[in-house]
Amino acid sequence: MNKQPLILDDDQVLMFARPKRFSLIIFDLDGTLVDSRVDIVSSINHMLGGLDLEKKSFEEITSYIGFGVEKLVSDVLGPRHRNKWKRGLRIFNRYYMAHLYDNTILYPGVRNILKYLDRHKINIALLSNRQRGSTMALLRYFKIDKYFDTVLGGDNNDCMKPSACPVLNVLKTLKSEPDAALIVGDSYLDVQSGKRSGIASCGVTYGIGKARDIKRFRPDYIIDNILELKRIVQ
Repeated sequence: MNKQPLILDDDQVLMFARPKRFSLIIFDLDGTLVDSRVDIVSSINHMLGGLDLEKKSFEEITSYIGFGVEKLVSDVLGPRHRNKWKRGLRIFNRYYMAHLYDNTILYPGVRNILKYLDRHKINIALLSNRQRGSTMALLRYFKIDKYFDTVLGGDNNDCMKPSACPVLNVLKTLKSEPDAALIVGDSYLDVQSGKRSGIASCGVTYGIGKARDIKRFRPDYIIDNILELKRIVQ
């Protein structure tokens, strides 16, 4: 029998499973904690210009975000220009790292929720498919790196979301049981990674991923604002 969503209070937090306390929250980065779309799109279009290719729209490029930088560049180039991938990746990485903070911002409430979780002795992990170098650079730039007990990036192509592998690595590192952990993200990649590793998942509707898409994969919770996590972990 399919579980029906339970609407709480102001209709913002939808739950598809029983409420529970969590001692570990695993956050996605892009589209969950930071809005990095403008800098990624401008870097991709810089790469395309450097390859003498036509620039692409904001919407098209953002639709490719989430699977890591190598696949991002591959998807943008497409089969026709696959032979330009290595050069394109070098151009993108060089330009992006030089413009990492130009327009990227924290989503509202992010600093507040990290302080809240830290104050309540809840472990916090960061799990992203972007490379760990740029991940750590952003966390340090926004001065939120101190809140994370562990940070995993997508440097290993065989251990990335939506696989269970990176989540299981986080659980092992922090010695956490699956039923005590919650993964929070804006994409079905986060939900699938959570389901495959046996942990609960929470989808956010404000990020890069489309709300209707993440709801289709039925995360255990859906929130419209990161601060709504307080009601889930209480």
